[in-house]
Amino acid sequence: MIRRAVGLPNLNDYAEPGRLVALAQVAERAGWDGCFIWDHLVYRDPPTPAADPQVTLGAIAVTTNRIRIGALLTPLARRRPTKVARETASLDILSNGRLIFGAALGWSGTEEFEDLGEPGDSRIRADKLDEALLVLKALWTGETVTHEGEHYTVRDTQFIPRRDIPIWIGGVWPAKRPFRRAARFDGVFPLLKGQADTETMTPEQLATIVAYTRSHGHPRDVIIEGNSDGDRAPLADYTDLTWYIEKLGWWRGTPEEVERTIRRGPPSS
Repeated sequence: MIRRAVGLPNLNDYAEPGRLVALAQVAERAGWDGCFIWDHLVYRDPPTPAADPQVTLGAIAVTTNRIRIGALLTPLARRRPTKVARETASLDILSNGRLIFGAALGWSGTEEFEDLGEPGDSRIRADKLDEALLVLKALWTGETVTHEGEHYTVRDTQFIPRRDIPIWIGGVWPAKRPFRRAARFDGVFPLLKGQADTETMTPEQLATIVAYTRSHGHPRDVIIEGNSDGDRAPLADYTDLTWYIEKLGWWRGTPEEVERTIRRGPPSS
């Protein structure tokens, strides 16, 4: 079964949290299975208006009833995993267990890392991401956690209530480390280097990525984002695909046009 979701930026015309909440409600009424938003602080040409994803997701959680929600993708290396553990647990409770947590390296080591006082080196970010995911998963268990790592320390700490939140890992192919990381978690969300906002990867490209990922583990979910108005193969041609995310934003027209796209409902093929 392939579930279909909308993916919305938290920037520019979509930086108003109320607009994102309203679009999530439209998506639920129109029959979509999920509504996911970006996690950015700034983007390319600051200053860029931006909505805080966690605050916005809290509002979406309490004003929808069925759709899965989450931020895709959170650059966890610039967040404190202990704070994220509390935020996500609260969001999962607010949504009655509908949260999916997505994590990745982050699109730029400059604007959202070095310019804000965080290490921007990609290897350091990757190491922090791997360690932060360990901390996050441990705290969600509700057990007492002691972690003495290179980047994070947690001593004799117990976070309750326990939560079991799926983790999707994003990565840009052909880099390999993100997909070995994804193999250890619940979902793999591949992007292609140089992929435009209006493009969708081919079934053959996805098959190659999934084969590599599953040579290191077996994530349950396989996710792609794409453009159903463009040159895209039928979803049934994407072997092992479990989630298709319609990538929406200013490249698909005005917010009003994007809302009309959502109102049409999810693509049937």
